[in-house]
Amino acid sequence: MSADSFDPAAIVAAFNRHSVDYVVIGGFAAELHAAPVEPTRDIDFTPATTMANLARVSAALDELGARIRTATESAGLAFSHDSASLGRARVWNLTCAHGEFDLSFVPSGTEGYDDLVLQALRVALPGGGEMAVASLADVIRSKRAAGRQKDLRALPALQRRLIAQGHQSPARQVSELARRAAERLGGHGPTAHSSNMEATRRLTTEVARRFQPGPEVGYGR
Repeated sequence: MSADSFDPAAIVAAFNRHSVDYVVIGGFAAELHAAPVEPTRDIDFTPATTMANLARVSAALDELGARIRTATESAGLAFSHDSASLGRARVWNLTCAHGEFDLSFVPSGTEGYDDLVLQALRVALPGGGEMAVASLADVIRSKRAAGRQKDLRALPALQRRLIAQGHQSPARQVSELARRAAERLGGHGPTAHSSNMEATRRLTTEVARRFQPGPEVGYGR
């Protein structure tokens, strides 16, 4: 899959059209937090595992024409799915016409959606709707627990970025996150600007409500 064919906005839009509850995790979330990591070629989601939400995930996968990603089949393998079958696996590695994406129901070092959504930031998207993004602290927590060499190599840079975030105001953090989300998902026009302004207003209020008072805003846990 070439970088030019990766369209995370289309994947996110399909999830949102089906009202899927999810948190974006992993390398894509780290990029949105401006961590100095290599650009990723996929996007990872942690969906809620209720049967109703898994049914919505299944509908989104049908719309995307999602297939199981393998090393030998470039187009992936077709598979049937429903809420029950999706819930029986911890991870699904998938591909579609818009690129590669993973469903990770219980990322390493976390307890899944209900855990991650507590510190996630909700970013308004250029085309409407929102995207919940894992906090950088939770991204680090998961990568440390996973213990893969590529994750361990990234930890020092991620930690430095987390420290830098700690010196920013909540308004600055959410404004920058919204701007980067619009850029990464292809929104550069007036709609993206107005969405980001609304994101800043809502998210600043949300962050202030959750984290005041205290000096550790931006660190999450």
